[in-house]
Amino acid sequence: RGFGRGSKQLGIPTANFPEQVVDNLPADISTGIYYGWASVGSGDVHKMVVSIGWNPYYKNTKKSMETHIMHTFKEDFYGEILNVAIVGYLRPEKNFDSLAGWLLLSSGMKLMKSFKMCEV
Repeated sequence: RGFGRGSKQLGIPTANFPEQVVDNLPADISTGIYYGWASVGSGDVHKMVVSIGWNPYYKNTKKSMETHIMHTFKEDFYGEILNVAIVGYLRPEKNFDSLAGWLLLSSGMKLMKSFKMCEV
């Protein structure tokens, strides 16, 4: 389970990788936002974005890896295997002065998703 912020606070559900997965990422991986493909278990493959970093707005003390799959699932998939293939780097990690700044960015993501403009 994650921090409970993705869906509840931001309106963007995320699947959080366990600490041991994050701890085993390459030491030189840049923090930021990446894109690629993801599947849950043996399910269909969907576009995804993943944040790897410290989430500076929330002042995390541990690095995290949170994946947003660009698909609406009927139910939670806690306990399932999440497969991701990172294809590219979008941008460095950003800090926001307020939650409103973050929400503005997230509403842009939702708009792109609804118009299928977020091509990967």
